[in-house]
Parts: sequence; structure tokens; C-alpha cells
Amino acid sequence: MSLTLDAGPAALQAAESATAAASRAGVLVVDEHDRDRLRDVEALLIAIWGMSPHGAPIPFDLLRSIAHAGCNVSAAYDHAGQLCGAAVGIVSPGGRSTYSLIAGVLPGNGDKGVGFALKQHQRAWSLARGIDTMTWTFDPLVSRNARFNLTKLGAYASEYACNFYGQMQDEINANDESDRLVAVWPLASQRSMDAGRGIHAEIELPPDHSAAVLEYGPDSLPVLLESGGTLWCRAPRDIVALRGSNPDAAARWRVLVREIFEPAFASGRQASGVTRDGWYKLTAPDQA
Repeated sequence: MSLTLDAGPAALQAAESATAAASRAGVLVVDEHDRDRLRDVEALLIAIWGMSPHGAPIPFDLLRSIAHAGCNVSAAYDHAGQLCGAAVGIVSPGGRSTYSLIAGVLPGNGDKGVGFALKQHQRAWSLARGIDTMTWTFDPLVSRNARFNLTKLGAYASEYACNFYGQMQDEINANDESDRLVAVWPLASQRSMDAGRGIHAEIELPPDHSAAVLEYGPDSLPVLLESGGTLWCRAPRDIVALRGSNPDAAARWRVLVREIFEPAFASGRQASGVTRDGWYKLTAPDQA
């Protein structure tokens, strides 16, 4: 595996964006290799996702091996030196893409920009090594994450992975099926460069009078709209809370969103952004 440094213009811009994002969030983000601190990363991931019957989300020994192999374990420390976020990435065969395995922020730090700083650090790490794409998966029902990935970072999705991990048994997913969208982040694109500077176009629903309702959701409100050739699909406001209060309704959301995304992607559409209130924008090939 060749991970040579490449100080090209995109890599330099990414490094500047990563430094600025960390400063705004009040953290220091580093490539972590220290054995004891990697144990802290394992503990942080457990604090975020809990333990499953299989153990920690990513156990210490695997973190140690990933770091030793020259792949990326990013750790964010606050001004007091306390670990408050982490992200882990490996390099795909051929060395042209980073696959982000996990990224999380300690509860209570979600609105401080720590997650954005971690992703910008991963972006800079990748571009410095000549890697121009990052991919990862995320739950399409978690609208907050979807907006972060597709609107704030500048990634897109055009692949729907049905029940990717099988049935999930951790504390957040509560035995739900593990459908995932595959995020693709072109790290050197103008959109990603702008996003790294904090510049992103807000996605807005079309006016009510111009959109046709094609389908209603489990809550009896519109869930699929069409306007000017663009489809708009709504995710539930808080799927984690819904899984706890009404798992049957959560399961209906899973099936409904799956039945919207799979044919949309099969026809060549891609999810190119998400509104603040959880509507995916699904653009046709001629609109990209």
C-alpha cells in the first residue's frame, strides 16, 4: 500500500480547512497511535454506541492494528485534553479511496462542530496521501446524519444497501434492520472544498403549490413529493426515539423509505442533499 504525501492544491486547502474547523470547534484533532489513548478511543465508542453481543463497536486490538498499518484513527481532544470524538478509516484496495468505518462525538458535544472537524481531518489525511474519495455508510432514517453527510460535507449517495449488517443489536439501533445509504465524498471537488470552508448551499423544498404528493408516511403526512423532475423523500424526525416508543412504526418507516430509494437509485437518481427538516433531494441524471 502506497500512502505517500502529496502536497497538491486540494491537499493544502484541505489541511487549512481541517485546522480552521478544529479551531472553531475548540479541539485538537490528531492521528492517534498511542496505545493507551487508543484504549480511550475504544471506551469513547462504547460510550456513544454501547456494547453489542459482539463487544465494542471497534475493539482496542483492531484500533491498534489499523493505526499500525498506516491507516487512520483520528482523535479529537478538547482544551482540557479530554477525548471528545474519534473517527476511523482504512484504505481501499488500490489506494484511491478511504473507507470511513466509524465516526462519533461524545454525547453533549454534538452541536460544537467536533464531528465536522473530524471529517475535515480525515479529508486532509486522505488528500495528503493522494486519495481523492472517501466512502462510508449511514442509516437513511437518521435525518440529522444524512443532512450532515450530504449537505454540510458535500457527499452524495446513489447506492442503497439493504440490511447491510443484518439485524442490529446495539443500544442505538434497537434490533432494527440495518439498511444503509453509501455516501461517496469526492474530496477534491469544488463542492467539497467550499464545504470545507463552511460554505454550503441550503437545500429547500419547492413551494407547496408546485409539488405533487406521491405518497404518505406512517404519520399520515406527505413522505414523497415530485416537482420539476426532482423527487423529495422525507425521513422521520427522530428515528432513535421512535424505535423506543413505537417499534412497529419505525419498522414501517424502514420499509417505506427502502421502497422509495431502491427504484429511485435504480433509475439513476442520486441523493444530493437534505433539508433542515429531513427531506432528501433525489435528482435525476440530467439534473446532476
